[in-house]
Amino acid sequence: MFELNLMFFAVAIPAVIFAGISKGGFGSGVAFASSSILAIILSPGQALALMLPILMIIDLATLKPYWKRWDWPRARLLILGAIPGVILGTVLYRVTNDDVLRLLIGAISIGFVIWHVARAKGWIGGFTRQLPPSAGLFAGLVAGFTSFVSHAGGPPAAVYLLSQRLTKTQFQASTVLVFWVVNIVKFVPYAYLGLFTWHTAWANLLLSPFALLGAWLGVWAHFMLSEQVFFRITYVLLTLTGSKLIWDALA
Repeated sequence: MFELNLMFFAVAIPAVIFAGISKGGFGSGVAFASSSILAIILSPGQALALMLPILMIIDLATLKPYWKRWDWPRARLLILGAIPGVILGTVLYRVTNDDVLRLLIGAISIGFVIWHVARAKGWIGGFTRQLPPSAGLFAGLVAGFTSFVSHAGGPPAAVYLLSQRLTKTQFQASTVLVFWVVNIVKFVPYAYLGLFTWHTAWANLLLSPFALLGAWLGVWAHFMLSEQVFFRITYVLLTLTGSKLIWDALA
């Protein structure tokens, strides 16, 4: 059991605010950085369990500004694909240990940064055509799995949604809807695996106001600020935390 001490709150408060900003304004793609940050001071299971209710609170806070502004056919494909992905994540969690989870979370963090740098440098070309519905289901499957093991479902979902030529707000609203549903689906196996405790619930209660603050800041930033600075900061955070998690897992 982790202690609710000064060190915990010094790390957890910025992490949940960051998650709120990401989910509220920048497509949720990098909200999983909060789990990576928390996994530095907590076990992976504790970090995942602590963040899920926080993410669900942020989902509720960000649904209203984007209500019915999503692209339902594309969002539905991702949701349908995510359900078996969550099941796969549940199976993996039952047969693995903390170091494997640290390695997965760290690898996903570093892989995310490499993919975005490669796109920015032009090493990976943009989409010349819309991906077919089957790609949406597959992206949902990957998103469901990575969301379960590290709350990192945003990137695979974004790959599919970006190919569909959605508007900025359609993209954001579709992402909010998809992960509102996926997080509800994940809650059941998380509870079944015993990840939630009264201790994590108390921590969630204390951190909830900061999550809502982050969500409000994210919605404001979506309409007012450029994404470049936000994502540059995110890449640094993911590189540092991902490298630390991989080191801890292998050591």
